[in-house]
Amino acid sequence: MTLMDAVHTLATDPGLQVLAADLPIVPKPAPALPAAVNSQVQTVLNWTAGFGLAAAVIGGLTGWLLVAVGHNTERAQLAARGKQSVLWSLCGAGGIGLTSSLVLAVYNMSI
Repeated sequence: MTLMDAVHTLATDPGLQVLAADLPIVPKPAPALPAAVNSQVQTVLNWTAGFGLAAAVIGGLTGWLLVAVGHNTERAQLAARGKQSVLWSLCGAGGIGLTSSLVLAVYNMSI
């Protein structure tokens, strides 16, 4: 009899299965934060995401202003900087949204 045969015999032995069924079940409480801490964490995450998105919107509007002024005054460098700031604002807003969603998803999975 090989080792695998012995393990298989022990695993399929009805006596062991009955013995395992009689073991007391240890309760596993779900991990949860207290309600006061949970609401404070949600508030901090929401405010951080809100301020970050507001800054990204302000940066995008400033970029479009630079594009308009640079185009009308024939300053190509100013318009190019405005276009860059619009793109970086979009990237920043996307990053904030993605990061906020990931943090909330991981946080909700842990509770």
